[in-house]
Amino acid sequence: MSHSVQKPGSGGLTVPETERAAARQEGWPQPLIEGFLRFRDNLFPSNDIEYLRLFAEGQKPKFLIVGCCDSRVDPAIIFNCAPGELFVVRNVANIVPPNEARIGHHGTTAALEYGVCNLGVEHIVVLGHQHCGGIQTLLQTGGKSNPDSFIDDWMRLVESARVSVEADYADADPDVRQCACEQRAILVSLDNLLTYPWIAERVMAKTLRIHGWYFDIKHGQLLGYNTTTTRFEPL
Repeated sequence: MSHSVQKPGSGGLTVPETERAAARQEGWPQPLIEGFLRFRDNLFPSNDIEYLRLFAEGQKPKFLIVGCCDSRVDPAIIFNCAPGELFVVRNVANIVPPNEARIGHHGTTAALEYGVCNLGVEHIVVLGHQHCGGIQTLLQTGGKSNPDSFIDDWMRLVESARVSVEADYADADPDVRQCACEQRAILVSLDNLLTYPWIAERVMAKTLRIHGWYFDIKHGQLLGYNTTTTRFEPL
């Protein structure tokens, strides 16, 4: 079955198969292009009215997810959400940096500010997960940072989680230590969220709630941090 691809803003004109073949010769990742074509042919038509509404009215998500870059933990898939329902920022190990001096570039902070101050989200979820590569790196470095590694520098934002886990789980199995560190890093990010005045004020006013959740990939289970019991418990 042949397909043709519509050019953006082309008023319905399509790109013929010959040009699709040329695109393949450019070395573009064909599985992604074919995936888009399946989306356009099978899913987009059933949601086209919703996409038109989102295009005309803009996005109004209630939930902001701070997720990990890990390819196994796509928030939209995990929560089975439709377009427009989630505002998502993803980085290595789903970390929220603390409120710091305005030096350098702050992608995660900018996304938080936009979601909270511009979109008015009602919930922020820091979504951690099992077998996180960033946390594994943090544990392996043992607190020693490689100045040539962006990952090491980034992961030091949750160094306090590693230190506490090494003290409390010194004799535990490595998988147990990693799980504990993944969950404690979520708590560090929750504390860091409250260093931003425009988040802390809304939390105090109860117009914004923050949550720490943990996705157990192996068992397909979602855990939430209970502030009363101070434990991650099944949701």
